[in-house]
Amino acid sequence: MWNIIFLISYLLLSFLFTFILIPPYIKFLHKYKLWKQIREEWLIWKATEFAKLHKSKTWTPTMWAWIILFMIIFLVVVSMILQHYWADILHFFNIKVKYSLFNRNETYLPLFTLFTVGWLGLIDDYMNVRWIWRTKWISAKFKMIWLILFSLIWAYWFYFKLGHTSFNFPFLWDIHLWFFYIPLFIFIIISMANAVNITDWLDWLAWGLLLFNYSVYAIITYNQKLLILSALCMIIVWALIAFLWFNIKPAKFYMWDVWALALWANLWIMAMMTDTLIVLVIISWIYILEILSVIIQMTSKKLRNWKKIFRIAPFHHHLEAIWWKEESVVMRFWLIGMILSSIGLIVSLLLK
Repeated sequence: MWNIIFLISYLLLSFLFTFILIPPYIKFLHKYKLWKQIREEWLIWKATEFAKLHKSKTWTPTMWAWIILFMIIFLVVVSMILQHYWADILHFFNIKVKYSLFNRNETYLPLFTLFTVGWLGLIDDYMNVRWIWRTKWISAKFKMIWLILFSLIWAYWFYFKLGHTSFNFPFLWDIHLWFFYIPLFIFIIISMANAVNITDWLDWLAWGLLLFNYSVYAIITYNQKLLILSALCMIIVWALIAFLWFNIKPAKFYMWDVWALALWANLWIMAMMTDTLIVLVIISWIYILEILSVIIQMTSKKLRNWKKIFRIAPFHHHLEAIWWKEESVVMRFWLIGMILSSIGLIVSLLLK
């Protein structure tokens, strides 16, 4: 009974706290003109058609991640205070605070992931809205170095501290990699985190997909008796729900760039902790297809004298360019995301 109360308390606090803060935060973003600059340059080519499609979104505020970072810090600190300082007072009301959200076995790695990558996203967004150092954003090279550095730390921890040397695919095979586990770990986390990032270019698309993904892992972690990690997942789920409530089209603000990286990198860490890599692969197929469309487009341009396969890459922009409405693309991708998440959840239950 206590476990359910623990989870419900934090999901309600997450939703209410975020719900209350968003309206004044939107006013704050507009007051200080913290809005996004649409990029006309991309990694190796001009993104002129993309800029044309999304020109109307130029003055939409960004930097929403300040709230979710602050909210997670706030709830973690509150949980620590309740556990260590107010336990006796609460026990007077026949309630004993058993857990803190800051737990070495369950949440150290996920919280480290969210904040190391999330802060990079905040810096990138702030540079974009203020043109720090006469540039619109952190360079792709710097982001890559940052992600490689922290991916190396995570890979080191799983390989040397936790003894992980293989990727387990139940019903299929168990791939033993030994030392090659580290470079493959780094490659997967960077490539897939960037896949989520490029999915976050339509109103609410990545928000909804990540909401489904975190809901799956909230259930998986709860079934594996990782209650505190499950609570962290629910906090993120209900924060995303609160943001979606205020962000029905037209979008009032954006998730944008590296915060999307942080949320997926955190999913990867949880998949490793719960030994559910196959589930993560299943629920990530939209991200995989999105980044594949970019790779195919780039390869075609290089090998076929700048000829393109898609009007615009990634694929959801191609659909926009051939006159699909933005809402149609998002809703259909959400439906696919819900189906994939349901399949992933069923597979996770079969693994028990």
